[in-house]
Formats: sequence, structure tokens, C-alpha cells
Amino acid sequence: MQIHGLIHQFPKEIKSLILIFIGVLSIGFYGGLSFVNNTTAMSSSGIESHYLGNEDDEAAEIMEFKKSESEILTIVHSHILSLSVIFFLLSLILATTSINKKFKYFLMIEPFLSIILTFGGIYILWSGITWFKYVVIFSGILMTFSFVSATLAIGYQILFSKRL
Repeated sequence: MQIHGLIHQFPKEIKSLILIFIGVLSIGFYGGLSFVNNTTAMSSSGIESHYLGNEDDEAAEIMEFKKSESEILTIVHSHILSLSVIFFLLSLILATTSINKKFKYFLMIEPFLSIILTFGGIYILWSGITWFKYVVIFSGILMTFSFVSATLAIGYQILFSKRL
């Protein structure tokens, strides 16, 4: 069964549903990034203090304490499960587009590696291997790049591309 380019043959109702799904999903994803920015200032030191605490820093404006094991396991567990479902659904839709196949496969597979590296990395960071914060940053950037690229590609394919 050939699914490459199938999105162009979807009925208008399905295309509209996909666009609404991508829009709402994007609001949630970017809302999550806003939360990350708010809690970590998108910095390596912010990530470290968010999970490991900053009670030794007398100049800290907001006192943070090391997350408990149950807190860190809840964060890792819930994010791995929810983001896996999100990227699976996004990948299914992306599979039907007619974008470059190699780039499409990258956008379909990479987020799953980034999910493991980002949230596994948060657990490893919490365990005391502090240099892993750089792995968390890099994999988080890659995951965001994949999300943005996939949603833009899908939106473009639905709105502007008429290839059959």
C-alpha cells in the first residue's frame, strides 16, 4: 500500500480535522515550552537547579529543592508516555505527506530517540551526573525542531500543495 502523498487525496473534512488537531497540539506543545522556559530559563544551570535544587545558592531569588524520587519518576513516566503518543500520531499523519522521504523518516523516528534522551537524561541528571544536562538540552532542541518541522510540513501539504 502506497501512503506517500496520500494526504492530497484526503477529503476536505479529514484535512480540516488534521489542521485543527495540529493547531491544538501546537498550542499544548508551545505551552509546555513556555513552562520549561519559566522553570529553567532555558539554561543549563536552570535545568540543574530545577531538578537538583539550589538551596546552596544564597543569591537565588527563588528557593528550589531537589525533586524527590517519586516526583522525578512521575515527570519521566508521564512525559515519555504522552510524548510517545503525540509523536506517534504526528508521524502517522506525516507518513501520508509527499515531502522528501529521507527527511520524512528522520522526522518520524528522531523524536522517539529525543524523548528517551531528554527524559532519561533528566533522570540521569537527577541521579547526580550533572553533565547530562547538555544531553537534555541538545535532545530537547532536536525534539522541538522535529515537532516544528513536522507540523509545518503537514500544514503546508494540506493548505498549499495540490500534488496528486
